[in-house]
Amino acid sequence: MKILIDMSLSPQWVEFLQKNSIVAAHWSTIGDHKAKDETIMRWAQDHKHIVFTNDLDFGTLLALTRAYLPSVIQMRTQNVLPEYWGKEIVWTIKEYASQLQKGALIVLDDTKSRVRILPLN
Repeated sequence: MKILIDMSLSPQWVEFLQKNSIVAAHWSTIGDHKAKDETIMRWAQDHKHIVFTNDLDFGTLLALTRAYLPSVIQMRTQNVLPEYWGKEIVWTIKEYASQLQKGALIVLDDTKSRVRILPLN
């Protein structure tokens, strides 16, 4: 399982995820930091990565395109650093690995999490 970390999140996530045996790359090391979300989604799909973001537009793109992939993990919170959310993200990736491989949108916030199988209706 490979994670593509969106520009909206710190590159610190790469090291944190890799320390937890999760392959990860930050978009800043792959493409233009001003790339449109559609470009990032297409790259993630083509390279079999899961998008990790706190940008709400990725969920909207999945709904509009009715895409089956890529999967997206979306944090909806103010504190988006690994020190605060790291354990929860690692648990989520491992717990929902089969859903993420098939296509899912996982939304996490301070009070709950939701898993929606793709495509979104």
